[in-house]
Amino acid sequence: MSIADYSAPIAWLDEITIRQATQGDLTALEWEGAYTHFRRVYARAFERSRRGAALLWVAERDPGILLGQLFVLLESEVDRSVADGCKRAFIHSFRVRPDYQRAGLGSRLMQHTEANLFQRSFQWVFLHVACENERAIRFYERCGYNRLSSVTGDWSYEDHLGVVRHVVEPGWRMAKLLTALRPE
Repeated sequence: MSIADYSAPIAWLDEITIRQATQGDLTALEWEGAYTHFRRVYARAFERSRRGAALLWVAERDPGILLGQLFVLLESEVDRSVADGCKRAFIHSFRVRPDYQRAGLGSRLMQHTEANLFQRSFQWVFLHVACENERAIRFYERCGYNRLSSVTGDWSYEDHLGVVRHVVEPGWRMAKLLTALRPE
């Protein structure tokens, strides 16, 4: 089944499985070439997950067809104020395929992740969102995240060809207190 076959009403949402990414998912995370430049970023994130310092969640309907992803840094080697391995975690690389946005999949991924972190006794979840991404900001606010401070959004990564790319994406640091979660 191809990605185009998921255009039916939201009934497909009931068929979604959210699970931890496997090494076999790394190619699928590139979304048919749209994110090939993040190949090494994904490989490093997967290695962190193997060490227990990260979680890589994927949403799929059929094996190998990823409709969404959400990565969590549990323990940062750089900024322990947002991911200390104990009480604070950091969400990144959160995306849902454009054709499946605004249908509840992003909310489901977020709820799954927050519930898992809560079970692991994490109290806070942080994330960064670009200032110009108003739709994402509204989504995070609906999910209970609050803006804490502005961030420069200055970061670098090595692409699939080994070229270091620098990104400047001013944004907001947002956070949510998980102890406010209530069982449904």
